[in-house]
Amino acid sequence: MPNVSRRPFLRLALGAAVAPLVSRALRADTFPTRPITIIVPFAAGGPTDVLARILAEYMRGSLGHPVVVENITGASGTVAGLRAARAAADGYTITIGHWGTHCLNGAIYQLQYDVREFAPIALIASGPQLIIARPDLPAKNLKELIGWLKSNASKATAGTAGPGSGAHVAGVFFQQLTDTNFSFVPYRGAGPALNDLMAGHIDIMFDQASNSLAQVKSGTVKAYAVTSSSRLPSAPEIPTVDEAGLPGLYIAYWHGLWAPKGTPAEIVATLGAAVRTALAEPAVRQRFLELGQEIPAPDKQSGDALRAHQAAEIEKWWPIVKSANIKPE
Repeated sequence: MPNVSRRPFLRLALGAAVAPLVSRALRADTFPTRPITIIVPFAAGGPTDVLARILAEYMRGSLGHPVVVENITGASGTVAGLRAARAAADGYTITIGHWGTHCLNGAIYQLQYDVREFAPIALIASGPQLIIARPDLPAKNLKELIGWLKSNASKATAGTAGPGSGAHVAGVFFQQLTDTNFSFVPYRGAGPALNDLMAGHIDIMFDQASNSLAQVKSGTVKAYAVTSSSRLPSAPEIPTVDEAGLPGLYIAYWHGLWAPKGTPAEIVATLGAAVRTALAEPAVRQRFLELGQEIPAPDKQSGDALRAHQAAEIEKWWPIVKSANIKPE
């Protein structure tokens, strides 16, 4: 005689197994149903904010809903990082970050979150730094600049956006490679530091190309090299560090998009597809080019590519930061 009493339990078991699959399918089909927020860990108008707003404008078309930028500043991006880490893992709050926020901060700060545990959405772009100086500094090229720094070790100064910032870490790396010694002058951001450089109050800076390229072109600061193996298409007159005599000083402010840990894979995939569609737009590519940003090839824009790149950067930079004993204020 068949065991009829087991049939309801079988139906319940099958239903329990199928329910999550149906739920994920519905979630993927319906996401998003409302606006999405991109947390920017810096003030409005800065390089990261500009990239976020360009992306937000073009992601809207693919997603069918507005993408809103929210600027949350403080402690080199760690305040925004904590906010993003604690956000609901539903795809409606994501964050943009870069070499500083999702690499260096993990070695400098005692964080309440792990920079490696966000769900990577897409690798967006990479922009090198420029080695720049006040307009009247006498050195004519990078080799002469290194010589000048050695001759003026007791008084030479480099502006930074604060302890542990990208400009600071780049300066430490430069010192290690060139056996130079100069003082770091911290500012509340790269903007004020650049203003003092133009005014001649400090001597040099290691600054994002997207932040200081306009000043280089106007002649208000002097550029010695770009920290890349290739010249900037938007400024081909600036030599690479290899060409200028300091091979291997490669530093790039790569940017990516992340979601909170635990965000469903299908939602991350939807967001990633919207990013890739935006990055394929000619208008976006042109605006990024003007900012000194290189967009990776389509097969290098994925979340997996971002995860691998972040891991490689952490492996390279954390020992440098820790050996230099860089601490936040």
